[in-house]
Amino acid sequence: MVQRRVPGPTSYGGGVTDFHIQHGAEVAEALRAGRPVVALESTIVSHGLPRPDNLRVARQIEQAVRDAGAVPATIGMVGGRLVVGLDDTELTRLASADGVAKLSVRDLAVAAAAGVDGATTVAATSAVAAASGIRVFATGGLGGVHREAAQSFDESADLTTLARTPIAVVCAGVKSILDVGATLERMETLGVGVVGYRTRRFPGFFVTDGGFDLDWSVDSPEQVAAVLAARAAHGLHDGGLVVANPLPADEQLDRDLHDRTLADGLALLDRDGITGKAVTPYLLAHFHSATEGASLAVNVRIILRNADLAARIAVAAAGTVAG
Repeated sequence: MVQRRVPGPTSYGGGVTDFHIQHGAEVAEALRAGRPVVALESTIVSHGLPRPDNLRVARQIEQAVRDAGAVPATIGMVGGRLVVGLDDTELTRLASADGVAKLSVRDLAVAAAAGVDGATTVAATSAVAAASGIRVFATGGLGGVHREAAQSFDESADLTTLARTPIAVVCAGVKSILDVGATLERMETLGVGVVGYRTRRFPGFFVTDGGFDLDWSVDSPEQVAAVLAARAAHGLHDGGLVVANPLPADEQLDRDLHDRTLADGLALLDRDGITGKAVTPYLLAHFHSATEGASLAVNVRIILRNADLAARIAVAAAGTVAG
């Protein structure tokens, strides 16, 4: 286990003394002007993609948001400073540095006091974005309830954070290596809204159909914006809205390859005695190896499509507010 020491107030090395959330110049101006902004996470940059592809893809994600008419706000921590709208130098630092911390909501204050570089998870990005007045967030896939959670109690903080965070999260569902059914049940219990984008089936990240029905679907960014406007007008619920955006069937990971890889991976878990928090990284590494990188290519397609849709939702939502 890696232990991170929290320094005293005199040992920052000339670092952070103001812990307020900071905003990049472009994002700050867009928020002041009421222009559409889309939050982006930084864990995909520092932990989710291999170097040097991670920086190239991070820039592509931001460009996809721009191309659809919104301002990208990649969120991360640089030297203890929590930044909404990393500039390219900061983005490069998080993509290139060793030892970048993976930060969920509970880690943010400790990491800031320690003056570290850190990448924000879905949970942390959602919380920081909402606190900054950003209403739409694009990611690849949500965390959820892990397999064997009945024994390990391993459930992503993404779910509980979204239960109290008013933000729309555009994603491709959750990875099939998780317990998809249990994840949907937990979101229902926690009051997290879920709508399918042009589908009534919950996507399975690598695959178009994750095997479960949804109660609601929307057909356009304008319909998602109307949902957000209704929620704000009602003033009854502060939870998030998951916009489940499946890959087209011809862009998903080959279904037979997916099913075979998952079955083999689950068998390897039993063989090697892998349990608890080690399960998900083990299975993801297995997918990458067994599919010879095809799962990684699917991952990139997912986040680029979600960035585009999130930007179009943000544009529609900005128009709703302006109207």
